[in-house]
Order: sequence, then C-alpha cells, then structure tokens
Amino acid sequence: MVRQTGFASLGELAESLSVSESTVRRDLEQLEQSGDVRRTHGGVFWTGESATIRAFEGRKDTTWSVKAAIGAAAAELIEEHDTILLDGGSTTYELARCLVGRRLQVVTNSLPVAHLLSSSDSIDLVTIGGCVRGRTAVAIGPMAESMLRQINVRLAFLSVAGINERGYFNNNMMLVESEKAMLAAADQAYVVTDHTKFGKVSLSHLCRLEDVQGVVTDRGLASQWKKRIDDAGIELVLADNRRDDENGTDPDTDISPDA
Repeated sequence: MVRQTGFASLGELAESLSVSESTVRRDLEQLEQSGDVRRTHGGVFWTGESATIRAFEGRKDTTWSVKAAIGAAAAELIEEHDTILLDGGSTTYELARCLVGRRLQVVTNSLPVAHLLSSSDSIDLVTIGGCVRGRTAVAIGPMAESMLRQINVRLAFLSVAGINERGYFNNNMMLVESEKAMLAAADQAYVVTDHTKFGKVSLSHLCRLEDVQGVVTDRGLASQWKKRIDDAGIELVLADNRRDDENGTDPDTDISPDA
C-alpha cells in the first residue's frame, strides 16, 4: 500500500487493514529496518525499490549494508532547504532514501532516484535529461551536460568505480563527462563509495583527489588511504556499519572530519 501511494498515514493504514495502530507501528518498524520505508511525523514514506524502475534489483551484494550506512552518513552533511545534486550510483540511491520527507531541492540524472523522491512533496525535484544508460538508468551525454551547465547546487554527491593516487575513475567515458559537469555545477562535491574501490582504477579519469571537498566511505578503509586523503586536505567521513550483536539494531553512523 505504501509503495503504491508513496506516502500513507498511520490512521489510513490501520483503517484500511482493519488492525490497530500499534500493529501497524510494529510492521512499520520492521519495514524501516529493511530499508523499504521511512517513518516520519504523521505517516510513512516508501523508500524501497520502485515497482517500475528496478535498476539495482538482482545486484545487491554483501556490501549493500555498507552502502546504506555510507548513504546515511552522507545525509548528515545536508542541511534543511539545501540544494544538492545526486548522480546515479547505488550508494547515492541509498543516500536518497535517507532524504525522503526532508525539505530540499534535489537535482539528479538518475531515474530511480527521481522516481523515489517524486513521492515526497517536501522535495523540489529537478531531473536531468539525456541519453539513458540502461544498466543504471542514468541520463548522460551532451544534453545532460548542457543542462548541468545552467544550474548551481551547494553540494554534489558522486559515486565512482575506482580511486588511486591519481584521483577518481569511472567505467564509462560519457558518464565521466557528465560527472565533470556535475563537479563544475557544485560549490562542494563529495565522493560516496565503499572501501573496496580504493586502490583500483577504471576506464576514465574523473578528477584529482583534491578536486573534491570530501570522501564518505566506511571504516574498512585502510590506514594508508586515510593518511593519503588527510595529506590531500580532503574531509574524510567514516560510516560505521557495525551492528549490535545483542539487540540486532541498525548500524549507527559516525561523522569524522579526519582519520
């Protein structure tokens, strides 16, 4: 029901299902823990996979809980009424799930992110057009770059396929050109990625390490990379994806400006 409507109040759910509100609350707690919904004052938003756009279906791996923690940590960098830009990676999708219901202006080239956030009346959503890359459902190419040159945002969050001492890389040249336009449109840019991408290289070079404001990653990051990021003068945000084994609670996130 929540997926179909995008938002539902507690009372509506209880009445439609002919159950008590306490029963609905317990079910919503489980759905929120699984990442399918986000509870807010007065009701609940759908934040799970779209019924029509399933770009990440079948691709979830053992790092997905890490990506969710990174997304939650990145969301802490965003202020109310901010103007932000999100690219089309799986980690930025997890970030978008944390933003449903907040008062923001969001620009994105990702069809899944746009579909997710379109259910939230509090978000002023701007979508970037262009050639849609089927596997990830992102708009890239000259049309996307032209539109990006006409906008400005305070923060941009970008995903990458590899990071080494030369900087950040992605595996599609057209995608990288669009991401370069995103960097130019943002006052500050953050790379959001898990620790497995460090020390790797991919097809196309995006920018140098120091060309972004910060990196949001997880606590699996090797100490040598923590030092390298610190030496480059980049803000390091570490997300803690560890779970409490005793009560099975969701992982906390820890915002750290240094290693």
